Amino acid sequence: MTALAPAMQAYFTDRLQTQRGASPNTIAAYCQTFRLLLGFAVKRTGTKPSELDIAQLDAPLISAFLNHLEKDRGNSARTRNNRLAAIHSLFTYMALRHPEHAASVQRVLAIPHKRTERNLVTYLTEPEVDALLGACDQTTWTGRRDHAIFVLTIQAGLRISELAALTCADITLTTGANVHTIGKGRKERRTPLVPGTRSVLKPWLKERAGAPAAPLFPTTTGKHLSRDAIERRLARHLTTAAESCPSINAKHVTMHSLRHYVDGWVMWPAGVFPLLGPSLSPVPAT
Repeated sequence: MTALAPAMQAYFTDRLQTQRGASPNTIAAYCQTFRLLLGFAVKRTGTKPSELDIAQLDAPLISAFLNHLEKDRGNSARTRNNRLAAIHSLFTYMALRHPEHAASVQRVLAIPHKRTERNLVTYLTEPEVDALLGACDQTTWTGRRDHAIFVLTIQAGLRISELAALTCADITLTTGANVHTIGKGRKERRTPLVPGTRSVLKPWLKERAGAPAAPLFPTTTGKHLSRDAIERRLARHLTTAAESCPSINAKHVTMHSLRHYVDGWVMWPAGVFPLLGPSLSPVPAT
């Protein structure tokens, strides 16, 4: 066995989990980066995965891998930069533990990130939000669930990862009604809920009748909805909503889009409610 395998194992267990306390999402993303990188290195060098060494992951190979991501896999410059950040993190860790590869490591760390343009934020207007919420068939269990998902996301500005992880215990509808989430960097926050949101969540929680640790928005089998599943549900309802509100077809709408609002207002089917101060406004997406 070469030095690469134990170095990568120590990086995940010592650096990411123990030292940084990285979230499961971060660890999964880094795993995917190195899975792609090692697969590329195996094809390019003709070396078995177990025989790959640190020296083979040099700057020319890493640069070729980054070009492969953009040209062959169709990844954006932003995704390319995210992959490079993971690689830089690994090589920074290895620099102190494998000084014999210091020169090669430094050349990898010198690979720059690409400049990216900041895209305009896609958001839904009040009529489009009305159409989306109205597209949820509330005569069905899944329709009522999806309607509650969208209402909560729009008002609280939740990330899709936060939404997917919610449990019944994360919702408080008594005095000081709020939703408890753990976001990026494991930062905890409690976002107050306005009356319109409470009026939607109260009957849903009663119908859900789940234990405190149970998923707030489960699948039909009682498990947490995955992020992909939530995006698919959104896409399905957007198709229906576009029939009554064609302007939706001109936008690329994702769950991230629902985190944005227009002119500081939260939209509801029956009209709009002005936010009662900045503490209630959705958190700006980053």
